[in-house]
Amino acid sequence: MTLSMNIVVLLYLVASIFFIQALKGLSHPTTSRRGNTFGMVGMAIAIVTTVALIYKTAPAIATSGMVWVLVGLVVGGAVGTTIAFKVEMTKMPEMVAFMHSMIGLAAVFIAIAAVAEPAAFSIADAKGAIPVGNRIELFIGAFVGAITFSGSVIAFGKLSGKYKFRLFQGAPVVFSGQHMLNLAIGIAMFAFGAWFAANQSWPAFWAMLALAFVLGVLIIIPIGGADMPVVVSMLNSYSGWAAAGIGFSLNNFMLIVAGSLVGSSGAILSYIMCKAMNRSFFNVILGGFGGETAVAAGSKEQRPVRSGSADDAAFLMENADTVIIVPGYGLAVARAQHPLKELADKLIEKGVKVKYAIHPVAGRMPGHMNVLLAEAEVPYDQVYEMEDINGEFGEADVALILGANDVVNPAAKDPKSAIAGMPILEAYKAKQVIVNKRSMASGYAGLDNELFYMPKTMMVFGDAKKIVEDINKAIH
Repeated sequence: MTLSMNIVVLLYLVASIFFIQALKGLSHPTTSRRGNTFGMVGMAIAIVTTVALIYKTAPAIATSGMVWVLVGLVVGGAVGTTIAFKVEMTKMPEMVAFMHSMIGLAAVFIAIAAVAEPAAFSIADAKGAIPVGNRIELFIGAFVGAITFSGSVIAFGKLSGKYKFRLFQGAPVVFSGQHMLNLAIGIAMFAFGAWFAANQSWPAFWAMLALAFVLGVLIIIPIGGADMPVVVSMLNSYSGWAAAGIGFSLNNFMLIVAGSLVGSSGAILSYIMCKAMNRSFFNVILGGFGGETAVAAGSKEQRPVRSGSADDAAFLMENADTVIIVPGYGLAVARAQHPLKELADKLIEKGVKVKYAIHPVAGRMPGHMNVLLAEAEVPYDQVYEMEDINGEFGEADVALILGANDVVNPAAKDPKSAIAGMPILEAYKAKQVIVNKRSMASGYAGLDNELFYMPKTMMVFGDAKKIVEDINKAIH
């Protein structure tokens, strides 16, 4: 069958529909596997169609270069498969940041190749020059890709939390004149980009790329750990726009559609995250959230709290009518989701109503807690989003908080607090509150949590997995 452009466009349209269905499927845990399947099938259609198109339009180039394409697919596929099998759920946020960085770097490499050999990409005119419109598209795709790459590398370091390098620390990195420096670099980057668009100047292109790499670092280092879920979704959006920009340059319909889907969905998710934190998107990007507050919080004296044991927690919960569980990053670190599922099942057998309360920014990336609970096969009808569960805390006998801090901090109700107005899970309204933490250390926002000092709150210190397992043993 002859591969006409009409067939190519039709196949790309089918792949686009699969991508849209993938996004729709990933919007809910019950359909997430189906969404992943749609995404994989759509990408397979897009890859096969693109390879066939290359053979049709440039058979000589395809024959000589296809070996490298296949090598790249095999190596990349093997690495991706290995990572997917080995990565722990607690490491998922930094893996997502790493993937974003690779997408950004790919956009940069494609832009460099297109500028170096425009004829190979069919974007050169009769004199071998790149049309001005394509130069602008290459400039935009390249600088967005560069910012995505370097910014994602910094986000990876901050999310991993295991590197000593200062820029990879969770605390914001701020200095005097930071915003003015970012502005100056941004203006210079656009100036060099305009120079490249006007004259197709290689030095201008390289200078623009270098500044974009630096800017990507500078816009992420002042962002504190409390805002990292927004950063993850923001970088996801950037990677999509980078791909779309390169798609325009290469006149590739599939890249434009797929990049636009990723870019727009990432932007919407960033807005949802900011709304969940009562934060302005631009305020997050300008950074520094929790920096000064954390220093102040760290200097406070330790106040007395009421502590208890796993046996005490078991007694409270097995004699309750309703228990609401609030999972946090501490649960993820301890990998306690499986014993937690066992605990919930035991309580349900005793006639206790058990529900899970999920905050939109709990953990270190959007949906982190939902993924953990799904891994433990927690029934979806027991999992509730913040707006659906908050009204029930006042009637709950026990709120069990596992490794969560900022998302249950009543300081959000204080207009003078650094997190004032941030929507929280209102666990403080429950009749009894059990909080499991390793220590009294503050959360990512660096703020003391008044909930821990309330008379009705019992602190149970220790590793979440061990504590939950001990509670299971204590329930008869």
